Amino acid sequence: MTHQVIQQLTAERAMTVQQACKLLGVSRSGFYAARQRTRQPPTVCGTRIRLRSVFEATGRSYGSRRLHQELAEQGIEIGRHRVRSLMRELQLKPIWKPKFVHTTDSNHALPVYENVLNRQFEQREANRAWVSDISVPQQAA
Repeated sequence: MTHQVIQQLTAERAMTVQQACKLLGVSRSGFYAARQRTRQPPTVCGTRIRLRSVFEATGRSYGSRRLHQELAEQGIEIGRHRVRSLMRELQLKPIWKPKFVHTTDSNHALPVYENVLNRQFEQREANRAWVSDISVPQQAA
């Protein structure tokens, strides 16, 4: 109720927001926060529906840049940053699929040494078999 009085006083230009807030004992930040809270939620528009349908049709993998490009091809004039904020608002997050990486190159002309140890790590005598590890050591915490 107090915030409505302040809004009415400032609309009539009877006093400034600062003066009305001081008169009624309300902080200016509280007045502006209350005014922000009373705004109506955004309505569902065709752009939001189209954005969601394109996002789902692309397998939930497109980000704002590719969605912006796809919507432009469909004739929808919208900026990329607006697409990004709508994605955030609609909680549309693309799913990143990790690429398969081949770590072994078996098709080469380099010499391949024979496996003489054949997983027999326990030996009868010392210095009969030597093994090593080529992995990178972990950093000590």
